[in-house]
Amino acid sequence: MTRIAVIGAGPAGLMAAEVLAEAGCAVTVFDQMPSPARKFLMAGRGGLNLTHSEALDTFLTRYRPAAPLLLDAVRAFPPAALTAWCEGLGIETFVGSSGRVFPKTLKASPLLRAWMGRLGALGVELRTRHRWSGIAATAPRFATPAGEVTQDADAVVLAMGGASWPRLGSDGGWAALLPDVPLAPFAPSNVGFVVAWSAKMAAQAGAPLKRIAVTFGGVTARGEAMLTATGIEGGAIYALSAAIRDAIAREGAATFTLDLRPDLDAAEVARRLAMRGKGETVTTMLRKALAMPPAAIALVQETRHAASRHAGATGDLATLVKALPLTTRAPQGMARAISSAGGIAWDALDARFMLRAHPGVFVAGEMLDWEAPTGGYLLQGCFATAVAAAKGVLASITPARHPPA
Repeated sequence: MTRIAVIGAGPAGLMAAEVLAEAGCAVTVFDQMPSPARKFLMAGRGGLNLTHSEALDTFLTRYRPAAPLLLDAVRAFPPAALTAWCEGLGIETFVGSSGRVFPKTLKASPLLRAWMGRLGALGVELRTRHRWSGIAATAPRFATPAGEVTQDADAVVLAMGGASWPRLGSDGGWAALLPDVPLAPFAPSNVGFVVAWSAKMAAQAGAPLKRIAVTFGGVTARGEAMLTATGIEGGAIYALSAAIRDAIAREGAATFTLDLRPDLDAAEVARRLAMRGKGETVTTMLRKALAMPPAAIALVQETRHAASRHAGATGDLATLVKALPLTTRAPQGMARAISSAGGIAWDALDARFMLRAHPGVFVAGEMLDWEAPTGGYLLQGCFATAVAAAKGVLASITPARHPPA
């Protein structure tokens, strides 16, 4: 029986293991953590956004770089296939008002339990507390509590994730073990940004900004954000984070704007503010005229008194409500990033997702150089590349199973 070692027990590793085990391979999954899919479970606390229901052509535009191998993998295992796979585990799904697809349980743990049950029935073996320490041909080595061990295999699938949320296992440490493989530098993705708040503003940490719009580089994203002690984060920020991050790398700083009342046009905001009552404070006026919450009002007041820290800041209230500028000089870093950009370069792989420098070693998931916004695109990319890598393994071992006459 063909023996496959899968390194990494996140979504990509487990999906590759499932495809290979269903094809009759003897699969062992190794992971450095005490239990599988820790980042997957953490993501599930927010509802577990599996994928998105939008048209596939639009869906594919969310990935950068738009590597042909990645896009072909998603075409071969599209959102409909991922949804059907989830339903096949007995986990019903639904499409939210935003088009995002979720399990009805809105949790990752029931899905993971059902999935591990299926993998167990297929004979997949899981070995935890095994940290990959190197590889010779297709024989990976692992550091374990009992010492170093080596696993002989006919093929290896690497699926150890990127570099975000390192405390959950995806620390990018594997990069040092592949010095002969081209690697794009890691960078935080779907991340918040550092803003030089005053002490008074920093005290607003944890306050939400709901139903806002964020604009940068001519692109606007609507959604929510949250203030932190050192800056701002949240879905509306994440949607533009790649462009903001890249601008900081080029220019040293970037300024994006917040529309704190996107449901009102600028003229209506100005009209309401012009009706300020006698003796009414700015805070009272913003609350009464525009129904702005305390966090949004604090932002307006902060920016009015900190124009030197934010390019384009003005004292005009209507302008601040509709286009409040925030200047940042750094993303918040990998520990707070939802995902990471960078990883193994696409030209390091052949068409089967096999490393050119390491025959018999295949790669899937966030180890590869791609990024996407939140909204289901991240998990879809991990699952799809895992299926592609597993099929690449099967294509590579088929001749050995059935040698030509």
